[in-house]
Amino acid sequence: MSADMGSLASALVEEASAELGQELWQQHREIISAFWDSIARFLDSVNVNGFKIYQDGMVADGTNAMRTIENGITQGSKNYEVISRLLDRGAILIKSEDLALVKREYAYITKITLSSSRKEKEVAALRYKLAQNAILRQRDNFIATRIKETLVQGETGILFIGAYHDILSKLPADIEVVQVKDIAKVREYHKAAVSLKKDNRRFHQLAEYLVSPVLIS
Repeated sequence: MSADMGSLASALVEEASAELGQELWQQHREIISAFWDSIARFLDSVNVNGFKIYQDGMVADGTNAMRTIENGITQGSKNYEVISRLLDRGAILIKSEDLALVKREYAYITKITLSSSRKEKEVAALRYKLAQNAILRQRDNFIATRIKETLVQGETGILFIGAYHDILSKLPADIEVVQVKDIAKVREYHKAAVSLKKDNRRFHQLAEYLVSPVLIS
């Protein structure tokens, strides 16, 4: 959601709207909002006391982390609203990411969004593309290590993570993983939304999946 984009929100929203078209961008915003509502309703039904929360981009804990969450809620982040409700019910927020790695990726994205010319933007985008996989892999390794270090036998964790991360394959085999929403379908939804040759039927099928009630067998 726009609120999760930080200080780059306005620039990223403008580019996304131009790329997708105003109508599809608005549909996407409504779908993502409903997706978070679905996640929130499911988690409201779970006793999360003592659960450990691992959040994409969370480089702090304690007072600094709470300040980040409060700022996100003020800006309209449903992600942080969900986390705040979990913490009120006894969950524990864990510092999940390395500040240097997150700042490094943020710097690349900032350079792209704030470029003053098309050529400068293309050069910045190319540089980010060349570095992106390595940064993402390093971030994923760090997050997976944090989970291994802090989640002990008998405990439960909740991981909020972007769909293009690869954390699950890096976790120990003795950690049982349940996907609240299938990551492969989330990725497919994104690709369907940005594809220039849109399969509208498949896009709407995936959108319906994202906003549907969470079903855990």
